[in-house]
Amino acid sequence: MFTGIIEAVGEIRQVTSLEGGLCLRISPGMLDLSDVKIGDSIAANGVCLTVTTLADGMFSVDASRETLRCTEGLEKTEGRLNLEKAMRLSDRLGGHLVSGHVDGIGKVVKFAPAGESYLLVIKAPRSLSKYIAKKGSITVNGVSLTVNGITGDEFDINLIRHTLAMTTLCDLKAGAKVNLEVDMLARYVERLMGDRTDFGPTLT
Repeated sequence: MFTGIIEAVGEIRQVTSLEGGLCLRISPGMLDLSDVKIGDSIAANGVCLTVTTLADGMFSVDASRETLRCTEGLEKTEGRLNLEKAMRLSDRLGGHLVSGHVDGIGKVVKFAPAGESYLLVIKAPRSLSKYIAKKGSITVNGVSLTVNGITGDEFDINLIRHTLAMTTLCDLKAGAKVNLEVDMLARYVERLMGDRTDFGPTLT
């Protein structure tokens, strides 16, 4: 489980083919690996991955073909990645609860200055639109963000300069693809409402 508060920006240094997927060797940037061990989870651009090796100040993870099919950006050599270690139960929940399981890939419609901040507009897959709510939470490339508004399948976000400085969102441009994870609470609400049964008294 993660919070969507990015700890560091890393970089893919090597991509090696594996049977059924790829092995990614990642430079962690400022991410502290001193408490990381093989088998731990690290979110890379919002994708929960398992550490397989630790060597020379870097870590490696394996990504299956299914993971690569459902996500964006993991196969790009020298690609920059938003990194976050799995949260501890004692950590502050600065963002929102994030599973690291990407729900779909969105497309950037607009990324432009708006006063002292930046406006980011993303078109979500239609199947995900119903889970996105105004003032609700969403994860974009692993970053916990608040939705400002929604128009059809598009939603917009206000990005402050600190967020841009601490993540790879500053690299976005119109047409770019991004990993999206909707608020898990929205999915649970849908399931509860869909399975709702009236157990009230029966009138005869």
